[in-house]
Amino acid sequence: CEKYGGPEDASEMVYWSDITSDASFESPFHAKHDQGDRPMYMTFEPDGGGWNNIRMAMETVVVMAHAMGRTLVIPPGQGMYLLRKDKGKQNIHFSFADFFHLDSLDREHEGIDIITTEEFLLREAMTGHLVDKHTGIVSFPPENRTNWDGQDPKPLKEWLRNVTHTPLWKPESCLAVIPASADASDTDELHAMKDEILKDMPSPADYIGKPGPVDGSPIDRMKEILADRKGLCMYDEEMQAAPVIHFMCYHKMRVRLLVHFYAFLFFQDWRQDLWTKRFVRDHLRYLDELQCAAARIVQAIREKARKRDPEGNPEGLFDSFHIRRGDFQYKNTRLEADEIYKNSNDVLTENATVFIATDQGKKDFFNPLKAHYDVYFLDDFKHLLGGINTNYYGMIDQLIASKGRVFVGTYHSTFTGFINRMRGYYAEKHKLQGYEEGIIDSYYFAPIGQKFVMRDYVPVKQAFYAREFPASWRDIDKGVGELTSNN
Repeated sequence: CEKYGGPEDASEMVYWSDITSDASFESPFHAKHDQGDRPMYMTFEPDGGGWNNIRMAMETVVVMAHAMGRTLVIPPGQGMYLLRKDKGKQNIHFSFADFFHLDSLDREHEGIDIITTEEFLLREAMTGHLVDKHTGIVSFPPENRTNWDGQDPKPLKEWLRNVTHTPLWKPESCLAVIPASADASDTDELHAMKDEILKDMPSPADYIGKPGPVDGSPIDRMKEILADRKGLCMYDEEMQAAPVIHFMCYHKMRVRLLVHFYAFLFFQDWRQDLWTKRFVRDHLRYLDELQCAAARIVQAIREKARKRDPEGNPEGLFDSFHIRRGDFQYKNTRLEADEIYKNSNDVLTENATVFIATDQGKKDFFNPLKAHYDVYFLDDFKHLLGGINTNYYGMIDQLIASKGRVFVGTYHSTFTGFINRMRGYYAEKHKLQGYEEGIIDSYYFAPIGQKFVMRDYVPVKQAFYAREFPASWRDIDKGVGELTSNN
């Protein structure tokens, strides 16, 4: 972190691993597509919701691009919902490379190639390789524009929809399955497995507290992840033959990837499933600059906690909240602060130091919590953030909150969800109590019926976005080194 202003030691932020053998794995479809005359591509539209919905859909697309052996085309820099603060004073047009290490991911992994939209348009569109699927006539981008950074993306999206294969995959009704090979027999086997399961379909409730082995048979693993879906979204021969696959975010057609990658994609080979989960953990993480900024604040909070109780808390432990207010549509989570205290005080320590990540502007709202805890917000540490773009503050809030001894979050919030996933990664890495079943020391303040759901193993279930599930972090380092491109 030296180049970003410290701290000298930020190791406590690290939940990821650098696994050399993972970098060489290529999907079976990568080799197949490499045999063609031209690269095969995947393009996509960012989700239209808030940042963590956008992140969630992006993870799913990146994983699918690797699994399908396609070159991933990153959308141009554009405005994103709620990430437009201080227009005219700082950048408000973002590419995913502004949040994640996409350059090193592309450079270090043999199984995925990542290019910009401009590169894609110059390489394929302006050379006449893209054809309108309705007319069969070569089609060029609107106004022959190739650099769409900072432009209204709507004309580009509408054009892409006309020159690409656009799967109408709906995660709530189908499971996206990736065969273990390009052989048609694997596709047939997956369909047969699904048909067999539907004869006596299990309920997600059957698996609460009873996780199956991560290296279980394909049919047993499919049973656990199916989550009441009756269809399969298959990477079949038609899709394999399409030069460009484009995933839309099109609300009129109810097409949206509002789903965790691990809740949507099923891999016939368990080793590829776990490789994919490690890939996201280890490489789709926030930029080092953000990690380091969060580490500076975490250390400052720990110092305040130590000073508050030097004998009883020499490690500077603190607890954390995420309290979503703002334009959140789930009114059953919109409680007054005294109700939040009432619903959470039994899992927290009276007089403890507490960090609250929140979009609530007026901080006197939290006075009922301040009466019981030594409360801090990101605003209290702005002097440690330097010149960081304020649109990154939400990501830094997440990183800080993830380090709480106990964390209390907002159900239905994908912001809270990612905090819990990072806590799950950390618990797995350090084998904290309950890690064998993916249990973490996290809770929800509302609805009260969901308060303890992170304290038990719960399988993937709908609504997928409402929370994260232990399947994303539990035992995902099993089989490291066993998977090669030749398996």
